[in-house]
Amino acid sequence: MRARVLTAGSIVLLTAVAALAQFGGPRGPFREYPNIAYDGQFTFVRLKYTHGPGGNWYGGWPAWGHGYPLAEQNLMRIMQEVSYINPHVDEINAITLDDPALFRYPLAYIIEVDWWAMTDREALALRAYLAKGGFVIVDDFKPRRGRFGGRFSSGLGGEYGTGWEVFETAMRRVLPDGKFVDLDASHPIFHSFFEVDRLDIIPQAYIQGQPIFRGLFEDNDPGKRLQMIVNYNTDVSQFWEWSGTGLRPIDETNEAYKLGVNYIIYGLTH
Repeated sequence: MRARVLTAGSIVLLTAVAALAQFGGPRGPFREYPNIAYDGQFTFVRLKYTHGPGGNWYGGWPAWGHGYPLAEQNLMRIMQEVSYINPHVDEINAITLDDPALFRYPLAYIIEVDWWAMTDREALALRAYLAKGGFVIVDDFKPRRGRFGGRFSSGLGGEYGTGWEVFETAMRRVLPDGKFVDLDASHPIFHSFFEVDRLDIIPQAYIQGQPIFRGLFEDNDPGKRLQMIVNYNTDVSQFWEWSGTGLRPIDETNEAYKLGVNYIIYGLTH
């Protein structure tokens, strides 16, 4: 009887751990931290925005803030170990697109963009940021997420939280003629520091098909600068966030860190 109880308890524990690995477990209440003033030292910048209705489905966290600031703090610890960039590690800035301070930073990171209720000011600011040489990393969204927070029209040809169509339609307000193209492992961004020769080994946070990597190029010319990299149908930063918890395999976490380092090095050198 004791053996059966222990076995049943073990199964319950393993099931709970599996659930945490799938959904992340509680992050606690959301808190936004003060930004640090620009001092020339590399600072990771996360873009914050107003989300559409239902965009605070994760325990009241805004869509732009999932994983903030732990995911980027962990990535900056890796950058500190493998490079001479000497980034701010614990100080992470969260900036709106229409904040003039954004133009002091060469890279910006944004997530859950299918919940983004883009304003005209944000569209104009993003267009200017890309034109002036800014590089944007887009992460953490996938097709259809209607089970969270109900179903709300985005007014962008789809419903908030439903994936690519909402984001692509919003981006037409930024660059009406801009075209996203699928990337393969031959692109230089996957070789700017670490050699990432296969994209089919990139971890899939959602366990729903393969991750998709898309790019937006200057003048829609793949021979020119990559202005935006999009991690679609996956959440690379989730592996950064959870890397100290044991909730994700080490080998998959390593691949996610390789991507993050490569993105930063590419953005700083192009």
